[in-house]
Amino acid sequence: MLLIFLSLIRALIGPTAPDRVAAINIIGTKTLVIITLIARIYDQAYFLDIAMVYALMSFITTVGVAKYLEKGALD
Repeated sequence: MLLIFLSLIRALIGPTAPDRVAAINIIGTKTLVIITLIARIYDQAYFLDIAMVYALMSFITTVGVAKYLEKGALD
């Protein structure tokens, strides 16, 4: 939880956009780990489905933001 908090601070005050994107990626990854642990603790497989959808959405968002930062448009 401490790393999520520190990453949130970096995302809010990060000096450059890539720093902010990396911080948001870290938050997403740690959230994914938490969802997976919840699935394991409560022995509920549907949490793993949620985690996979969350990971896919995070990946697509990161690719979109990276493309936007590189080219300035999403065309």
